[in-house]
Amino acid sequence: MNVDHEITLLVEEIRRLGAPNADGKISVKFGVLFSDDKCANLFEALVGTLKAAKRKKVITFDGELLLQGVHDNVDVILLQD
Repeated sequence: MNVDHEITLLVEEIRRLGAPNADGKISVKFGVLFSDDKCANLFEALVGTLKAAKRKKVITFDGELLLQGVHDNVDVILLQD
């Protein structure tokens, strides 16, 4: 799969699983994304797709790398529609 396509799929999944935060932007916890069955089947490397999307300023999250368990409560925030 190409990276742009995976980022598009990621945006769709964040919209499906997330909810508007205080700023009105769609936000979802990393743990919710990581443990979702559909996401697990869609993304071979969810963390890599998240990093690529952050680099392209499509999403943001605190830190450089998200790890299951340790960062389950970190918000992944959609910056673009």
